[in-house]
Amino acid sequence: MRVRTTARGGTAVWLVVLALAQAAAFLVVWRVAVHTLSGQWIDTVALTGNQIGQSRIDGPVDRILNAMSVVSLLAATAVIGFIALIRGRKALAVTATLLIAGANVSTQLLKHSLTRPDFGIDPARAAVGNSLPSGHTAVAASVAVALILVLPPKVRAVGAFLGAGYAAAAGVATLSAGWHRPSDAVAAYLLVGIWAAVAGLVLLVFQRERAKISPADAHPKAAAVLGLGGALALVASALALLWLARLSDTPADELTRRPLFIGYAGSAAGIAGTIAVVAAVVLALVHRLVPRHKG
Repeated sequence: MRVRTTARGGTAVWLVVLALAQAAAFLVVWRVAVHTLSGQWIDTVALTGNQIGQSRIDGPVDRILNAMSVVSLLAATAVIGFIALIRGRKALAVTATLLIAGANVSTQLLKHSLTRPDFGIDPARAAVGNSLPSGHTAVAASVAVALILVLPPKVRAVGAFLGAGYAAAAGVATLSAGWHRPSDAVAAYLLVGIWAAVAGLVLLVFQRERAKISPADAHPKAAAVLGLGGALALVASALALLWLARLSDTPADELTRRPLFIGYAGSAAGIAGTIAVVAAVVLALVHRLVPRHKG
């Protein structure tokens, strides 16, 4: 099998760029969604629109959200660490565990330290205060990303699609249940993406000089499909929310069914698109971070 020495320097630069880009995107989402009138209004419209057809999806939504607990997170982390260990990857087991822990701890710290000004747009939830980023979404996304890192190359692409799908379902479920605003889920994905980039840098530090990567371990087509699908979902979301923004002078509870549905569906597309892009980036780089030939 053809192998080549890892280009750690170039990979490290890409990881730093990705971390900074996702951090910038996180700040933009937080600033626009939390600290502007239009951002709060769109979030409120999406939350109001979740009532459309809610009775039909209550069961699946409850099952998804109830499955995410501290116990289930610990169990998933243990399984992920075990997968890495049986592959003989001690550094990977530790790094994947730190990724999950870091993403979820930082999510809780940010949620309780960030403030949300009350513009009078959503008085029913004003007492709740800040809810960004979403803890439930961070749990699902961090487990999904860690799974991509530890899985063997043969099943990595399948794991990426399943993990991204599960994380997307969790993010949309928090919106459907009225637990979180859409920006909360998007911010959680970006935060997990930042930690994934940091985890990648840690793996490069512990990577041996003689480690070699195999092009056969890469999944360019799967990453492209996942990334393109996510990008298209984000474009659809942007178009829907731009159309919706024309009605921003109307209180959310006075809107008709159509704009409410567009707000909900457009936000759901943005949620799914974000995690798809994050997962695609991880899938595209993981063969460089966890080479089959350790050296």
